[in-house]
Amino acid sequence: MANHLELIQELQQLDKVPSLERLRAAQKRRTQQLKRWAVYEKEMQNKKRKADKKSRNLISFQQSESKMRVSFAASVALLEASARNDPDEVRYLLRNNVSPDLCNEDGLTALHQCCIDNYEEMVKLLLDRGANVNAQDNELWTPLHAAATCGHAGLVKILIAHGADLLAVNSDGNMPYDLCEDDPTLDIIETAMANRGITQEMINETRASTERKMMGDIQEMLRLGDEVNQQDSQGATLLHIAAANGYVQAAELLLLEGGARVDLRDSDGWQPLHAAACWGQMHVAELLVSHGASLNAKTFLEETPIDLCEDEEFRAILLDLKHKHDTIMKSQLKHKTSLCRRTSSAGSRGKVVRRASLSDRHNLCRKEYETEAIVWRGGREEEKEKESDQENNQVKPVITVELSEKSKLPIILKDVSGKQNGLVTTTTSMPLQMPSNGSTATSNESVVVTSQPSQEEVAPKERAQTLSELKKQRAAAKLLNHPLFNGYLGNGSTDSFSDAKVYSEDPRMPLVSSNGNAVYYTPASGDPPLLKFKQPLEEEQPKARTCCCVS
Repeated sequence: MANHLELIQELQQLDKVPSLERLRAAQKRRTQQLKRWAVYEKEMQNKKRKADKKSRNLISFQQSESKMRVSFAASVALLEASARNDPDEVRYLLRNNVSPDLCNEDGLTALHQCCIDNYEEMVKLLLDRGANVNAQDNELWTPLHAAATCGHAGLVKILIAHGADLLAVNSDGNMPYDLCEDDPTLDIIETAMANRGITQEMINETRASTERKMMGDIQEMLRLGDEVNQQDSQGATLLHIAAANGYVQAAELLLLEGGARVDLRDSDGWQPLHAAACWGQMHVAELLVSHGASLNAKTFLEETPIDLCEDEEFRAILLDLKHKHDTIMKSQLKHKTSLCRRTSSAGSRGKVVRRASLSDRHNLCRKEYETEAIVWRGGREEEKEKESDQENNQVKPVITVELSEKSKLPIILKDVSGKQNGLVTTTTSMPLQMPSNGSTATSNESVVVTSQPSQEEVAPKERAQTLSELKKQRAAAKLLNHPLFNGYLGNGSTDSFSDAKVYSEDPRMPLVSSNGNAVYYTPASGDPPLLKFKQPLEEEQPKARTCCCVS
């Protein structure tokens, strides 16, 4: 419909037109109003029909819901009826072709549940209907395991009578008699084992059969070249299985021959060591740690193998292993670090030398020489200190001076100890220069100087000397002048005898000279040098002057 403003504008226009035109406009407006009303009424009827339809559907749905019932799977119904000990419903389900061996997600059957709850009538009913007496759940537990663990002696008798396996091994490696703590029930099981002729060898054989079968499969995989690190849908590997079950030989085969990795994780982030720690497999855990498994590895829940270990004794062993492993790794890291540094420096030595300038190389060599000289100097100083201490304890050389008025003999040098390291004992007789004041000496005027070697000087030196030391000692010896020889042998100088000193020279540096020059030799330098004696200078005698003759 038109709004109010449109109608006012239309009326203003109709005031100016004749009456006939106004009549036609009014009829036209009325026709439009009727059409709009018809459309509106139709829409309202449609809405009403839709609302009625929805209400009818809702009512029908509510009625249908009141007639619906909850239905369960046959396995759930059978387990629930067995747990309620309802024989009638169990018979009804079994008559309707429901299998007595149906199990839930954990592999638990109705027979397992009845053995746990000690329902003897229900157990007999299920066994009569064909239930498997050796059915296994996800952890390989049989109904006999459940009855023996709970100590139900009556159920144990019924199961044994129906042929239960007395040597059945679960995932933990336990047989029914291993789990039985009730003495009467244990007597029943052991009596049945004896009646069947079961021996300890058969028990051991049965326990190891699963591991042997696994080892056979592993060897076949290795022969065919298959990958032993394959992971299943849960991410577990063969090493995970061996670790969880405590198969030491299988784990060794995987690690040594198959090259199995110890760091692979399953869908929960567990490594094989986590599985071994969780199920208390101590020997496998030690084996994994020895092959590099980390005791600090964490699962997706931030759990280490030690956190997963529930046995306190086993936890203490793991802590001890962790301590030893950390100690070994620290020592290996130290050795590895030093080795890497040497390898790195050796490998980059050429680059460093090429980049260094000549001055840097010279300074480097000079620094090395200075360091070596300091070391040698320190060693020489220590040797000198030791020798000085030894000389202080030795006997001082004895000097004997005899004066002879008439003996004027040349120097006699005699090598007494020719086999020593240049050690010479000298006996000297020489004319003594008279004092300038003309005083004469008494009686004997010959001088005999005897230097007696000490015991240490007589003993040969065993320390080997380097060529550089020999050169240095020769150079030092050439620069030295022995005061005794300089004063009385060299140039005939007339220094006083008090200036002559007898030196306790190092036995390795004896001085022998005829002209004041020092000579050094050792057995390492070959034969001693030849001594060339120099004739002492003779003062020219003044010519006798004859008296002048006065002619």
